[in-house]
Amino acid sequence: MVWNLSAFADEAGPTIDQQIAALKQAGLKRIDIRGVDGFNITTLPVEHAKLVREKLDRAGITCAMYGSPIGKLDLADDSGIDQRKLQHLSRLAPVLGCTAVRIFSYYNEKAGKAPGDFRKEAIAWLKELRHAAKDLGLILYHENESRIFGDKCADVLTLAEELRDGPDGTFRMIFDFGNYNAGGENAWENWLKLRDLTDAIHLKDNLRNEDGTLYHVPAGEGGGFVQQILSDAAKRGWTGPLTVEPHLQHSNAVVATGPSGVSNQAYAAMSGTESFLVACRAAVDVIRGVGVTVN
Repeated sequence: MVWNLSAFADEAGPTIDQQIAALKQAGLKRIDIRGVDGFNITTLPVEHAKLVREKLDRAGITCAMYGSPIGKLDLADDSGIDQRKLQHLSRLAPVLGCTAVRIFSYYNEKAGKAPGDFRKEAIAWLKELRHAAKDLGLILYHENESRIFGDKCADVLTLAEELRDGPDGTFRMIFDFGNYNAGGENAWENWLKLRDLTDAIHLKDNLRNEDGTLYHVPAGEGGGFVQQILSDAAKRGWTGPLTVEPHLQHSNAVVATGPSGVSNQAYAAMSGTESFLVACRAAVDVIRGVGVTVN
């Protein structure tokens, strides 16, 4: 069995040149583009995207997914903001050769809606996104994330029931070990409920200090049951994209994603590239350890 592995290489460095160099050192041929050359992927000018594509092509690297912040709005905000971001990604799609878009499912901190209304409105906004994505030829991948509607497993199941339209559909699901662990849920128990609904995986792992603060560790060294879950996925013949999301340092790329714990002091003296390589090598080792070939 072969799994395709990608990475958020903006954690290695902000420029596409730094990101390509780090990916080549890690032996990876795919990138999830999130921040590059001072732009978020949802604001990257088309002409600059052409330069990025040229460099990726020369390096033999393809864009696997856009690490967009779509869905990290509050329900008190204008939903049109995300619609416009999605439209821009559709303009980048033929340039970067990628149609997969990572998304989230909205905050309720400013809106302060009752739980039932939070659920109803978040799903309504996502359905609008799914409809637009289908018209634009894009594929949405929802990631579980702290404080959004799709934070806890029960709500992710609701999203899957309401929106997921199959493994080849427009709305698909990402399983993130670290984010479930951060939310106080057991990632293994969640996997048993979500494994038949999981279309992609983010390799991120973490632990807590004695005072309860969260810090990230290489995949397989935390509380996310990474080896156990990947072993089960392999035995079941699961296929789908996997992405390394290191978060070992508080780089600008990580800070831009929102609250994510404290820096792991074990990697504080390393460069971004060095800690990125630690994360990538750990991910490759875990995958190979469950009997899967990394492509």
